[in-house]
Amino acid sequence: MNTLGKLFLSFLFSFFSLSSFAQDATVKARVDATQITVGDQIKLHIEAAHNSKQSRLQWAALPDTFNSLEIVEKGKIDTSKQGDIVSYKQQLLITGFDSGSFKIPAFPFPVIPHSGTPYSLQTDSFQILVQTIAVDTTKPFKGIKEIIAVKSTWQDYLWFIIGGIILLVLAIVVFMYFRKNKKTEIPVAVPKAPPEPVDEKALRLLGELERQQLWQKDKIKEYYVQLTDILRMYIEERFQTPAMELTTDELLQKVKMHPEMGLQYDRLSIILRTADLAKFAKAQPLPHEHTNVIDLTKQFVMQTKPVITNTTQSQS
Repeated sequence: MNTLGKLFLSFLFSFFSLSSFAQDATVKARVDATQITVGDQIKLHIEAAHNSKQSRLQWAALPDTFNSLEIVEKGKIDTSKQGDIVSYKQQLLITGFDSGSFKIPAFPFPVIPHSGTPYSLQTDSFQILVQTIAVDTTKPFKGIKEIIAVKSTWQDYLWFIIGGIILLVLAIVVFMYFRKNKKTEIPVAVPKAPPEPVDEKALRLLGELERQQLWQKDKIKEYYVQLTDILRMYIEERFQTPAMELTTDELLQKVKMHPEMGLQYDRLSIILRTADLAKFAKAQPLPHEHTNVIDLTKQFVMQTKPVITNTTQSQS
């Protein structure tokens, strides 16, 4: 086969590969206006869809500010499913406080096929014109009026004076009463509570984390920081294995070599790698992934909790 034929076959292979990507996932965006005045807001609508049996879709990492524009509100990601196709929608409120022409950039959405090479899809970019408020120069200038002072007398503060006297008298009466009836109390020794089992402690902290609803309030990085701290604390206390200062790869290597934790390697890998994506702003996990990682953490704790054996001694 000559060189021209090889190039043609390579082109066909690339074309059909890109076509299969396009069928598997799509992303798009639109704005409801391209011109605003300073301080006004526009809505950016983002939509994405993918085949859940063929790939995973990671939501784009959306910065709070870009190109002199600012995201003032991030709506929740709405999810719907029709067959194998999962669709997502999110609405952003964007404003600008400087006049000029600014660009809403294209946002990349990583797509991870179940088999194949990961790739990325991008939304469209938009040019936004931010204008100042027009001033009517034909009308005369009106100066700011000076502050008008209002005279006050002691009678304006009469009720404050009476209230202060009453509070002072009450404070003196309460002080004298407790001073007269003060009793010497004998300190009572409070028995020290037994230490909380490590598995119960981890499950309690995970429950408290869920009740904070951090990812629902768009505090996604804080949510994953707390989640991984709880998981690493449990590993240190349960298996006497240093975990707090290790990187994800270092910790997973220790997990793989451990006789008991090695059985949980796949579960821990999903938790830690999903958390890294969120904490380092590589991608924003989707709502079902937020709940999935905390469920996997609970399962890991339940599967590896210490087994307590009660020994009884019989007396003859």
